[in-house]
Amino acid sequence: MLKTVHPSGTRRGISICHVINGLNAGGAEMMLCKLMKGAQNDFIRHSVISLTDLGPLVDKLIALGVSVEAIGMRRGIPSPVGCLTLVRRLARLRPTIVQTWLYHSDLLGGIAARLARCHLVAWNVRGSNLDRRVKRLSRMTAWTCARLSAVIPTAILCCSRAAARLHVSMGYVESKMVVIPNGFDLEEFKPNPAERSRFRTELGVAKDRVLIGIAARLDPQKDYPNFFLAARLLASKCHNVEFLLCGDDVVPDHPFFARELAGLDRHRFHLLGRRRDMPRIMTSLDIGTLSSAYGEAFPNAIGEAMASEVPCVATDVGETADIIGETGKVVPPADPAALAHAWEDLVIAGPEARKTFGRAARERVMSRYQIADIVHLYEDFYQHLAATPRLSFAESSGQRATR
Repeated sequence: MLKTVHPSGTRRGISICHVINGLNAGGAEMMLCKLMKGAQNDFIRHSVISLTDLGPLVDKLIALGVSVEAIGMRRGIPSPVGCLTLVRRLARLRPTIVQTWLYHSDLLGGIAARLARCHLVAWNVRGSNLDRRVKRLSRMTAWTCARLSAVIPTAILCCSRAAARLHVSMGYVESKMVVIPNGFDLEEFKPNPAERSRFRTELGVAKDRVLIGIAARLDPQKDYPNFFLAARLLASKCHNVEFLLCGDDVVPDHPFFARELAGLDRHRFHLLGRRRDMPRIMTSLDIGTLSSAYGEAFPNAIGEAMASEVPCVATDVGETADIIGETGKVVPPADPAALAHAWEDLVIAGPEARKTFGRAARERVMSRYQIADIVHLYEDFYQHLAATPRLSFAESSGQRATR
């Protein structure tokens, strides 16, 4: 059964080694960085091991004083040498807890931790879909983890109840599941009228234009074809609308986007690629959106937009509907007409109505997903886990299940 963790009261020092696939700017990686940045407990020390390379987020972690190492494995099937290197590094570090992130790290990091005689292992699973649209290797790894979930992890963290339900249905041990959602920095993501004006001027977006924005890499999961079909429908009816797109490979000269933009007024579409200034982008929007077809256990881009007082329209995947609540609109996936209609409703509603929705969105993030509260939940979880090293987490927690 799913558990809610309460503080254990332990005050002894805890060392945690986080094992993650890589340090690119994905949802899990960003949550790891936010956890390190928001660390509140001086008794908990963190280090990070990347299975592949260091990636663009390494500078953020080093600036926070976090020790970071890279194993150097190639993406895909890991090498025996890389696995042995991981075992040796964990044996040298001897952390109190090994926290793994994502399926490949859950499997390899979990096995390596056991071989290195690390007794406490916490997995972190973050997907909400594993059908044939997901890469075969990822599906195979997840199913292998399900079979090993009774013997390797002490506890299993999930970023949403949707993710927990999926993995329980696959065979993951339900009694080990703990749900801790993603969190958002309300000082970083907030309404900023001056920055909004500056950034829109840089883009050439007039004050009376409605700017709809999506932050997502080019990936089948994100369903950009759905986005463009809806954009064509809306653009033909509402001539005051423009679109901002950003993320890995989201650039005008990419063959996919070049095809999608053919026949459209390109001046109304701003493709910005990977960005490091997401707070500026989010505060510049009038409507945030998500067009994903599957797999969004807890989309960070929606939470960032909401924290910036931007109402959102998103497809009903993963935990999205619960995140947005009554502060925006949720539509079925792979339904461009519904997506376009929901956008149109907010466009026609006008700026004051959008501001009202936006304020409610920020208040929802403040009450449910504020990063300081989420970091506190993680630290309570780690303290509780460290206080029960000789018993299984399920047996020792003594906590009532919650749904």
